[in-house]
Amino acid sequence: MLLSGGLIQPRYHQGCKNAQLSFLKPLNQKLEFHSQFDYFPGKPLNFSGGKSRLFVSKRLSENISESVRPEAFHCNASESSEISTPKGNSFVTVLRDANSYLPHVVLGSTILALVYPPSFTWFTSRYYAPALGFLMFAVGVNSNEKDFVEALNRPAAILAGYIGQFVMKPLLGYLFGTLAITALGLPTSLGAGIMLTSCVSGAQLSNYATYLTDPSMAPLSIVMTSLSTATAVLVTPLLSLLLIGKRLPVDVRGMISNITQIVVAPIAAGLLLKRLFPKTCSAIRPLLPPLSVFVTSLCVGAPLAINIQSVVSPSGLSVLLLVVAFHLSAFVCGYALGGAAAFPHAPDVKAALQRTLAYETGMQSSLLALALANKFFQDPLVGVPPAISVVVMALMGFSLVMVWAKSKSTDDN
Repeated sequence: MLLSGGLIQPRYHQGCKNAQLSFLKPLNQKLEFHSQFDYFPGKPLNFSGGKSRLFVSKRLSENISESVRPEAFHCNASESSEISTPKGNSFVTVLRDANSYLPHVVLGSTILALVYPPSFTWFTSRYYAPALGFLMFAVGVNSNEKDFVEALNRPAAILAGYIGQFVMKPLLGYLFGTLAITALGLPTSLGAGIMLTSCVSGAQLSNYATYLTDPSMAPLSIVMTSLSTATAVLVTPLLSLLLIGKRLPVDVRGMISNITQIVVAPIAAGLLLKRLFPKTCSAIRPLLPPLSVFVTSLCVGAPLAINIQSVVSPSGLSVLLLVVAFHLSAFVCGYALGGAAAFPHAPDVKAALQRTLAYETGMQSSLLALALANKFFQDPLVGVPPAISVVVMALMGFSLVMVWAKSKSTDDN
């Protein structure tokens, strides 16, 4: 086996990870005999003689046989176990997986608020804006500028989200509000509360729910919610006048300031932190999921605890059933609307858009409705449906997060 004045040298086994047969490589490598035949020190090999060729061929055969032994390709026990045995979940992994417990935490917060309201009554309305802003900051840290540019390139989806927010949902609110008054004989103020809940803009929690299910769609969800919130200064008073017959004066400057504090500034801060201080961003990222879960539990439990007397009133159960039916219908309509808006897209993109539209239509700013009810309506019963809506919306929305996340993981596998 002589080629170009040399022999092909087999590479000896050097551990399981690098085990290979080098004689399967291109036949242009020369043999360095001084390492293999060191018992001929200082004497060059003469390949012209038959004995030399026979000896070298014999040694080459032995070397090849040595290198292809079955034992040479087996790793030792420690190396094998190191490769095949997955390491246990680290503390960082546990922190990152905290979002998977969000539906359970929301349910626990609801029960705790019902059993022991003082556990949440300290979390008053003045903390809502910073809390929601923190959730938006977490979304910004895990997003980038290109995501928002791509979101603006989906005008059909944005329009569909707006229709779901301010056309389909108010119609559902009017339907269930009318049922509350006519079919169930509930006070008019409770029906007005359901209608008022359907007139407000999208909830920031829908952005967070979208991020947990389809991270690439979170910027689109944020654009939809921001648009509905920005135009709510005109649309919400108009809808309330049409559905309830009461004109609601809304503070335009306050609305704009609210959008800036809750949505724009936190997301911009997250994006800037990711761009300017990537190491710091990577260090704090594992801490964001558990903190976000904790903040969400406060945003859900506090309104329920503060309005506990109205919620447990004799008409509370009837209102609860109506609010559940309202949100369930809104989620279904949003999902169907997403399918109509995503017809030119691939199946996986279409499914993601449907989930995003479902969150946008099914989840709205019930806290805003509660604030409007407390400020502009003398009857406290108007605030009961929005208070119940906060809990129902969160439970249903984050339950869908858990269901759709499991469904996606099953499809990927």
